[in-house]
Amino acid sequence: MATELHPAFVHDFYLFRRKVFKIFGGAFHVYGKDGQLLLYSKQKAFKLKEDFRIYADESMSRELLTIKTPQVLDFGATYYVTDASTHEPVGALARKLLKSMFKDEWKFLAPDNREIGRLTEKSVFGALASRFINLIPQKYAVETADGTVVARINQRFNPFVLKYGLRIERPDSSIDRRLIVAAGVLLAGIEGRQTDYS
Repeated sequence: MATELHPAFVHDFYLFRRKVFKIFGGAFHVYGKDGQLLLYSKQKAFKLKEDFRIYADESMSRELLTIKTPQVLDFGATYYVTDASTHEPVGALARKLLKSMFKDEWKFLAPDNREIGRLTEKSVFGALASRFINLIPQKYAVETADGTVVARINQRFNPFVLKYGLRIERPDSSIDRRLIVAAGVLLAGIEGRQTDYS
């Protein structure tokens, strides 16, 4: 029996917003196309292992998803997404380390660890420029295992606020919508660390 999705996960557009200059932890607001707050995410500060929590709103009274990695460092890490209400695994996102040195590439994994899709940065030139110049907005595509594009994520340039727009183009995708939203949270949460491989 399929898990009934929370209403926040049935939208076709999401805007992820994070302030760039924040010392302790990280907070992310996720808005719909009409500007309504859909989700609120909090990254725990002072943790060696990444730990993101996604809530229904800023009151943090209802936790919807958790995103955690067992690895201490996030280079090539796998991030496991869990439904906070049922404690059932939603899937995982695994960063492809070698490819991500030139442009971001992630694998979407089902709960049984089967690869079901990819998140890829579309342009090698744009990816490299965004790392060293940090002025060129990044663009990503979410593809199923057969190469069908089901969603796109585009960064919106702003020197003070990090913004990503996620548009789901095929709502009947084989990739769980919660996993696609989690990908947006991860991009907002670890943006700026691509050049930390040295």
